[in-house]
Amino acid sequence: MTSFNGFSEETIKFLIELRMNNNRDWFTANKSRYEDFVKNPSKQFAVAMAEALSELSRHPGKPAPFEYSIFRIYRDVRFSRDKSPYKTNIGALFWQGDKPKMENPGFYFHLEPPNLMLGNGVYEFAKDALKVYRDSVVDPKTGQELRLAIQKVQENGPYSIGGQHYKRIPTGYNPEAEEAELLLHNGLYTGFESEIPGEIYSDSIIDYCLNIYRDLTPVYYWLVELVERS
Repeated sequence: MTSFNGFSEETIKFLIELRMNNNRDWFTANKSRYEDFVKNPSKQFAVAMAEALSELSRHPGKPAPFEYSIFRIYRDVRFSRDKSPYKTNIGALFWQGDKPKMENPGFYFHLEPPNLMLGNGVYEFAKDALKVYRDSVVDPKTGQELRLAIQKVQENGPYSIGGQHYKRIPTGYNPEAEEAELLLHNGLYTGFESEIPGEIYSDSIIDYCLNIYRDLTPVYYWLVELVERS
């Protein structure tokens, strides 16, 4: 298995300084630091994390490698009021499946001083998947399975459930139903956020993340079945 010895204090220092100097001149002058302390360690982390995640494969008991994507540090500012050219975080997504990466349930890593955020799920359902999601929520069997999966995740730790987007129940669904609140979602994901743990600076960060990701798998496996039906 690929080893990763942790991020360095220089990684955190660079991200903090970038937030205070988010401009091209500063970044160009410090690009070698970015390469050494952010870009290269991020790739090493992602390779090791993808391998470790194989035990949480989309079909339990059938280990399989995850694909991964490290989000670019360059921001797309074309349609944003915030014209800062650089992201001040390390973001990585891990997923399995044949659909485009953002349509598959996946695990997410987000390091942005002073916090670390970990999560999984689908940030926004594709159109076809959204219809399948809604029908699954109101189905007596799959709806109950989802509610139990959410309950299990929340019992596992201080984890949040996200993805609620709409203010009104979609047409054709009962607004008085037990599961009505889940119909307000256009995505479904779980999350955990804390101050950056000491494990970030050692190889323990892989197990630290894996243990949290494992706690989140009840919703992940429900979403895997959903996406496979859509």
